[in-house]
Amino acid sequence: MTESTTRPVRVLLADDQPLLRTGFRMVLGAEDDLDIVAEAGDGVEAVDLARRLLPDVVLMDIRMPRMDGVAATRAIVEARLPVRVLILTTFDLDEYVVGALRAGASGFLAKDVPAEDLVTAIRTVAAGEAVVAPRILKRLLDRFADLLPDPSATPPKALGSLTDREREVLVQVARGLSNAEIARALSVSETTIKTHVGHVLTKLGLRDRVQAVVLAYESGLVRPRG
Repeated sequence: MTESTTRPVRVLLADDQPLLRTGFRMVLGAEDDLDIVAEAGDGVEAVDLARRLLPDVVLMDIRMPRMDGVAATRAIVEARLPVRVLILTTFDLDEYVVGALRAGASGFLAKDVPAEDLVTAIRTVAAGEAVVAPRILKRLLDRFADLLPDPSATPPKALGSLTDREREVLVQVARGLSNAEIARALSVSETTIKTHVGHVLTKLGLRDRVQAVVLAYESGLVRPRG
């Protein structure tokens, strides 16, 4: 039997509201390339299922009993599981999102996200990319700058390994520009920018552009509210 060239993306739903899980299951179940492998009603269960089933993506609610989404995300990331976490939140809980991103989440979406955007986000995260609206991330970092450990700190030594162009690209990423927007601003191709971003992530030991944005703010390379 020949294995298909593209297997379905295996998704774990983690939300303490059964009605919402049912809604997500209906939306995702309509897609041939997405497979819901399990559901969790709290963070502890989510971590346990992630360890046992190794889904590609955990669709993780922020606020859950026993263990919240931030702690569950941190537990999954620290266990070095081949599992990526996509956070679901409401905008009155912005402060938790910063914590989740720093814990290692691959991005976040609002709970009222359109169905097609949710599906696209899961596919993107499963492919190893980050999903976050750059300007929303910037707004979060600006609003909760007091969560950052030292906004006046000098950039870490690892930044010294970047070329001038790579450093310039990192700054533009942190300011909320997409690859296409950076390419237009620097008059180069989008493919070139994607390559630069890849080099930045490799040199700084980061998993995705979300972590790069957080590092740029934490290091003081980009100033909140500035």
